[in-house]
Amino acid sequence: MWQFWLILSGIFFVFEMATVGFLIFWLGIGALTAMIISFFVDNVIIQTAVFVVTSIALIFLTKPFVKKFAKPGANVKTNAYSIIGKNAIVTKEIDSNANVGQIRVGGDVWSAKTENEEVIPAHAEVKVLRIEGVKAIVTTDLTAKPDTIEESV
Repeated sequence: MWQFWLILSGIFFVFEMATVGFLIFWLGIGALTAMIISFFVDNVIIQTAVFVVTSIALIFLTKPFVKKFAKPGANVKTNAYSIIGKNAIVTKEIDSNANVGQIRVGGDVWSAKTENEEVIPAHAEVKVLRIEGVKAIVTTDLTAKPDTIEESV
């Protein structure tokens, strides 16, 4: 019976690698615990009980530990979304009607267009409101609030 528990734990660990949560891992540990118990006890009901109790206990006992390190709402903006809300310099005149324009944010150059079809000359300072596809949507109003990531995706 130990082979069953070993295969089941392997399946749980593979599924854990495919998910973003940290839940299925504890089921894999529970299956490994049941496998160890199967060397000493032949009763499948006892092995299953050990699996269930161990898995549930690990899930609930580690929850406070995980909460200590995970800060809710502290999502770090990465990649393209990291420029939302930042000020930028126009490197090539932005004309949304002609579909031209570039900005420099930090060391990156982005294609850009305006939200309200205005023409913004080169060397002007703008604020990035959101990302649409591969273009940054900008405004000359440096006090404007950027759109949230959820709205811009």
